Amino acid sequence: MKGFMDGWSSGRTGAAEPPEMMEALVQRVRKLRASIESSEGYAESTAAVLGSYEQRLSDIDAAMRPIQVSRQAAQRAHDNIDRAIRAANAILAQVVTAREAEATILKGPHEDLESYLKAVDRLKEVAGFFTLKDNFKNCERFLNDINILLSKSSLMIEEEFKNLMITHSTPVEPDLLLGWPSKPKWAIDGDTEASGGNSGDSKHPSKSLATTIDRTPAMILPRILPLLNALAQRLVQDGNQQSCYRIYRDARRSALELSLRKLGVEKLSKDDVERMKLDALEAKIGKCTQFMRIAMRLLLPGERKLCDEVFHGISFNKDQCFAELAGTGVLTLLSFADAFAKSKRSPEKLFLLLDIYEVMHEFGSEVEVIFQDSFCSEIRGAALGLLKLLAQTAQETFVDFEEIIEKDTSKTNVHDGTVHPLTIYAIDYVKCLFDYQSTLKLLFQEFETGSDTEFQLGVVLIKIMQALQNNLDGKSKQYKDPALMCIFLANNVHYMVTSVRRSEAKNILGDYWIQRHRRIVQQNANQYKRVAWGKVVQTLYVQGASSTGMSTPSDLSSSGVSRAMIKERFKSFNMQFGELHAKQSLWTIPDQELRETLRLAIAEVLLPAYRSFVKRFGNLVENEKKPHKYLKYSPEGVDQLLGEFFEGQQSGE
Repeated sequence: MKGFMDGWSSGRTGAAEPPEMMEALVQRVRKLRASIESSEGYAESTAAVLGSYEQRLSDIDAAMRPIQVSRQAAQRAHDNIDRAIRAANAILAQVVTAREAEATILKGPHEDLESYLKAVDRLKEVAGFFTLKDNFKNCERFLNDINILLSKSSLMIEEEFKNLMITHSTPVEPDLLLGWPSKPKWAIDGDTEASGGNSGDSKHPSKSLATTIDRTPAMILPRILPLLNALAQRLVQDGNQQSCYRIYRDARRSALELSLRKLGVEKLSKDDVERMKLDALEAKIGKCTQFMRIAMRLLLPGERKLCDEVFHGISFNKDQCFAELAGTGVLTLLSFADAFAKSKRSPEKLFLLLDIYEVMHEFGSEVEVIFQDSFCSEIRGAALGLLKLLAQTAQETFVDFEEIIEKDTSKTNVHDGTVHPLTIYAIDYVKCLFDYQSTLKLLFQEFETGSDTEFQLGVVLIKIMQALQNNLDGKSKQYKDPALMCIFLANNVHYMVTSVRRSEAKNILGDYWIQRHRRIVQQNANQYKRVAWGKVVQTLYVQGASSTGMSTPSDLSSSGVSRAMIKERFKSFNMQFGELHAKQSLWTIPDQELRETLRLAIAEVLLPAYRSFVKRFGNLVENEKKPHKYLKYSPEGVDQLLGEFFEGQQSGE
């Protein structure tokens, strides 16, 4: 090829002859053809050689392929071994964790609850790990062992919760309760939970639970509360909510009932109450109202607060649990008041009943708050129902009292015309009602919502007073002496008037009532003067005789009045006055103002007439052998003797 290229180069540059040049060209063409033919043979030979090499390479590749496959298999085997080692290490780690957790769990939760619960959690994680390793040869057996241990741990947690609840659910000692502040500082704890149903953190819908801040005795030691909360949370998570519920309810119910029992609360029936004497009832009710204050201010709020703390953050039916643990104790607490309200009514029991009503009403708002959820509806209904029953019994007792006063037929007869015991009893009763004026107004609102409670109280008082007056009118008719009847009525009505004027009843009954009854007193006083002294005064009146100056025998003859008649008039006066003095000195007007007023009224009528009679006719009997037989009393002596009237004592004493 090189020569071909060299000749081609020289032919273009030389200057040969045309024939020779053509020959040379032909020769060169021939050489070129020979060269080409030779190159084609070489190419075929080269191609054959290359084809032989390609076959050999294919054979080599075929020979190397098994070696490559073996090499890849070895790599895969190496990877599988690594994975198996890692899996084995993981399994071994889980087994080690399980064994460590087992050792902690078998020790029990008593010594270190936090470590115990962490060990249970780790064991649950191990169980979850092996649950996914279903191709592990011994997985099923290992999982079975783990589940058995978890079941045992759940029982141990339940037992620990039970032991703590029983150990620390001791009754609160009476000395602590009785010595606690009687009026603790109440506050509204907006963060206090009182959940129910499926919500662990729900608040009461309308009000937050009223609790005392650092004022209630600890139901359970504060250091135990976190333990109980952790255990309760674990029990609920493990599906043991019913066991947790039952253990807590039974332990706290027993503690609450024992606290009440040690305090002195006992269940009483209507028959028990009716067998008790009034003094015993009074003492019992004093204790009962004290127990109610303690229960409503200390024990029940304390139990409510404890329930919320133990089950804080737990989806647990706290309201139902609290309702069940508190129910029996509350009903026992209310049993005496309920039995008392249902027992046979009597006026003497009214004020004791009002004492109970006052305390019950005082804690009405606390009852609404502590027992506001639906599960406590029975307890709340019992308390509020008892409040209405007490109010109804009180109103019925008012009616009973009116009837007792009006229909009193006691044989007690006051011979001296003084204030009758029934009057004193009725007025004292009315005065006592005013000690309960605020309570009575609350009581009237129980049935007369929105009405004027003062008006309602006035209606009750007027009915009692009218019943008393009706009875007194009847009793006055037992007196055969009309004068004594008048004294009796004047005494009793005056006692009613002065008692009202000196008490708060004045503001209720009003001035009109007072003035009307004062007129009744005056009417009886005037009637007394007429029936008692009219005849006496008439004795001192001599018709036809000179009304002025001293009379002489000639005056008497000209007037037709005889000495004998004058003597008879003196004797008649002496006899009548002596009898009235002897009798009415034994009569009694206990009120000094009324007594002096009546004496003055008698003196104003009697003394002027007697002085005039003595002045006119005294000289006619002075010269008699026994003048004192006629002039037995001087005007001054009569005045002095009038001062002994209505003292309730024998003449001369």
